[in-house]
Amino acid sequence: MAQPLIAVTGPTRRALGPRLLVSLALRRYGARVAQLRPGQEAALPDFDGAVITGGHDVDPVLYAAEPEVEPRHDAARDAFESAVIDRALAARIPLLGICRGAQLLNVRRGGSLFQELASRRSKTSNRWTVLPLKTLHIDPHTRLQDWLGPGPRQVNSLHNQAIDRVGTGLRVSGRDLDGIVQAVEDPERPFLLGVQWHPEFLLYLGAQRHLFRALVHEAARYRRERPGAAGAEP
Repeated sequence: MAQPLIAVTGPTRRALGPRLLVSLALRRYGARVAQLRPGQEAALPDFDGAVITGGHDVDPVLYAAEPEVEPRHDAARDAFESAVIDRALAARIPLLGICRGAQLLNVRRGGSLFQELASRRSKTSNRWTVLPLKTLHIDPHTRLQDWLGPGPRQVNSLHNQAIDRVGTGLRVSGRDLDGIVQAVEDPERPFLLGVQWHPEFLLYLGAQRHLFRALVHEAARYRRERPGAAGAEP
């Protein structure tokens, strides 16, 4: 059986470091990786899993809201990654959304976002850091707990925005000390997870590597069981 193919999305330019780290983690656990960028909506490969990486804020027009902060949007990327997420949702393809990717996943499920977080913090810092200085409380009986353990865990923070109204079919599986959503998942799917932190910068922590291992495992199972695969159910 061929290795699963996992799509890793990103902007047209820059963000090479995060995408390289994601790719290294996926390849470590046996996946092939396709790096995808805006403009490829009409020619997406037949992928078995996807990682939607971090970056610019999600345009509030996508969740019918007026801008509240100075725009830092990438309309082409919003459209492209929306297409990738929609395909994954329709075909039940395993998907991991990281930071912006978690936010866009939530929006594609009908949710909304907080456009700024400084005014909503009292127990945690609003500064950006790749270091694991923020406390993550993991909800019990969730897939996130299965993958990371019961917690609490320490994670990093590189975001302006976060999930407000949770999208249809998603449940919150982790929050920080201010109650801001740090993870959402779909309990009805083997792997549909959005995390607000950047696990690719924390690969020296075994628990964070487990997220990528779990994604590759489920992508391999998807590849084996999808219609037309050798040995799949007719």
